[in-house]
Amino acid sequence: MNLNFSLDPRLENDTVKLATFPLCELLLMNDSQYPWCILVPRVDHALELMALSVAQQHQFLVESNYVSQMLTSLFEPDKLNIAALGNVVSQLHIHHVARFKSDISWPAPIWGAHPVIAYTDDALVKITDKISEYLQHHPI
Repeated sequence: MNLNFSLDPRLENDTVKLATFPLCELLLMNDSQYPWCILVPRVDHALELMALSVAQQHQFLVESNYVSQMLTSLFEPDKLNIAALGNVVSQLHIHHVARFKSDISWPAPIWGAHPVIAYTDDALVKITDKISEYLQHHPI
């Protein structure tokens, strides 16, 4: 466990923590337009995947595949978008977004396309419960 790890304040503000995996924090982006999870490796000063050790890169791939399988199982998207941008928040974080041909941004990228629409309290409880149930029944 990295005791010096701290989440970038913008990620802290824009997300809800869902789980702690062996390497990463699993976050839910508070944007109700897309099922959108973010993995943040708990590695100080990491800006790019190449900054992780080979063992950490392998563990990241395990966790990324797990999140991808989770999103596919729970939401049945038409496509998954997985990306590490870092232009606004430099801390290494990797987006996993379930995309649908019917979503507001399809087929274009989601970043900056439309203003964020936060989950209502009820909708946030519903999606976090859905994901929590998956996490409990399908341990990583």
